[in-house]
Amino acid sequence: MKFVYGILPLSLLAVSGFAQDVRYNYDHATDFSKYRTYKWVQIKEGGQLPELGDKQLKAAIDAELAKKGLTVTEGDADLLIGYQAAIGQEKQFNSYTTGFGPGWGWGGGWGGGWGGSSMTTGQTTTIHVGAVGLDMYDAAQKQLVWRGEASKTLDSKAKPDKVQKNVNKAVAKLLKNYPPKVKK
Repeated sequence: MKFVYGILPLSLLAVSGFAQDVRYNYDHATDFSKYRTYKWVQIKEGGQLPELGDKQLKAAIDAELAKKGLTVTEGDADLLIGYQAAIGQEKQFNSYTTGFGPGWGWGGGWGGGWGGSSMTTGQTTTIHVGAVGLDMYDAAQKQLVWRGEASKTLDSKAKPDKVQKNVNKAVAKLLKNYPPKVKK
């Protein structure tokens, strides 16, 4: 029974470690209700996805922004929107301890003398972390008004269906709080 109580929380922690992280910030002085249209722009020196990934990401963003009442256009627009993407690797170390009592080893050691033995097991895995940064600029002012980032979103080694599912989920989470709520 102790084994179940010890392993279950650790396994849940390991699974939650793969959850997408979303952050955003915005210009609090901006009236977001005035934005109705947007145009895609490429951010200079920003990492871009290959053609298929680019289409998938833009389609997911277009769909979420349409839900918010924004329309994409090729002409003059209220907002200029661009993204940056990065795929990298991160090492994750998972460990757990098994054994009897709180002691470390035998006898009266660190744990207060309960006796028994314990063993710590560790495993290192490589996680491919992919982040997308989405920037929104006021077209008239040429100023950044909203910025969001979703990490653990892109995985170049995942199957196409999983990639699309992750992108859709991340974009929905990223734009959940767009436009920012007006505080009264």
